[in-house]
Amino acid sequence: MSIESEEPGHGSSTASWTAVVIMLVAFAIGTTAFFFSIVWLVWASVALLIVGLLVGYGLAKAGYGVGGAKSAARGH
Repeated sequence: MSIESEEPGHGSSTASWTAVVIMLVAFAIGTTAFFFSIVWLVWASVALLIVGLLVGYGLAKAGYGVGGAKSAARGH
């Protein structure tokens, strides 16, 4: 049995929260647009979903991800 001294993190960072919020909004808009058969808005929400993914990746590379230079370490 191995006991690790440092926890790898649970994604609680500015980058992950920003990406998840953008993608949840995109999913909600896309679901509503699909229900009302608004095809262009469904595809716009798919684009917003991809934007959320890219924003999260960009923020993580900028140091706002878990263990990044600009993220504050928090104790549990």
